[in-house]
Amino acid sequence: MTTHPQTIPSGAAPAAAPVLQIDRLTLRLPAGRAARPLLDGVSLTVAPGETVGLVGESGSGKSVACRTVLGLLPRGATTEGQVRVGGQDVLGMDRNTLADLRARRAAMVFQDPRASVNPLRRIGDFVTEGLRAAGTPAAKATERAAELLAAVGIRDPRGALRRRPHEFSGGMLQRVVIAAALAADPALLVADEPTTALDVTTQAEIIAILTRLQAERGTGLLFVTHDLELAAAICDRVYVMYAGRIVETGSTHALFDRPRHPYTAGLLSCTPRLDPGAPPPRPIPGRPVSVAEAPPGCAFAARCAHALPRCTAEAPALLPYGEGHAACHRADEGILL
Repeated sequence: MTTHPQTIPSGAAPAAAPVLQIDRLTLRLPAGRAARPLLDGVSLTVAPGETVGLVGESGSGKSVACRTVLGLLPRGATTEGQVRVGGQDVLGMDRNTLADLRARRAAMVFQDPRASVNPLRRIGDFVTEGLRAAGTPAAKATERAAELLAAVGIRDPRGALRRRPHEFSGGMLQRVVIAAALAADPALLVADEPTTALDVTTQAEIIAILTRLQAERGTGLLFVTHDLELAAAICDRVYVMYAGRIVETGSTHALFDRPRHPYTAGLLSCTPRLDPGAPPPRPIPGRPVSVAEAPPGCAFAARCAHALPRCTAEAPALLPYGEGHAACHRADEGILL
């Protein structure tokens, strides 16, 4: 496997020190689990108050990459590179330091809210857990939990603290999970497709709550999604991931206005549009591949209508083009316009 060198890319480089910096992260499973790589040379940054999107198809490595931010690695996995939160490398932290990171500095909202909570415990125990672990007195933690539940739109927040997860709908429970994630005012929030299991109306409400609270608190947000339209609506910058690698990145406007990588263009073309006269969605041919399956050249070459013989033999590096970066041998030709 070749690790592809990647600069720390950005659309408009953040002036403030990043709250998250992933630098050339490579992750492999142990020999007993087929020794297959999951990530290959991934680099990305999130600045304070910035919303950064990480997009790609299922299996591209998005969730694995974002879970490393909290030190949630597959059992026995080996890593290369760095994952720094607030300047500290998560991959080198011991158990106590990791617990402090998760309690105070970084938090995560997962896809399925019911998988995030203990069904036997009351909501109040769940929302206050991190606060109490950080030494907040019980009475003050309960007061803070009620304020957070009110902020995410839970009616009768004090009554909600006494209820159990099965008494909430999926949308209401995701609000509770967001409240718990923001309890300690983390500098970084990672949202791993937090609206996937919800209906469209509830999705819009959850996104509005998440982005409003993130903006009010100046929290850096890494938003993981397979929906490019959603990323375009809420993100300042976007990273596109394919087969465990970043294949394109840039400011949201530049990336959606002029994609440089055929995979990004393919994701845009298969998104349904409601504009009058808009063309029907066009699916990307073939199927996604993992890093382990990827050929020596570009992992997307077998699905790409613009591939050259060079693409199957030589892996493209992530290089600057225009306002962003792309890993494509034809990125400067304008063939996607």
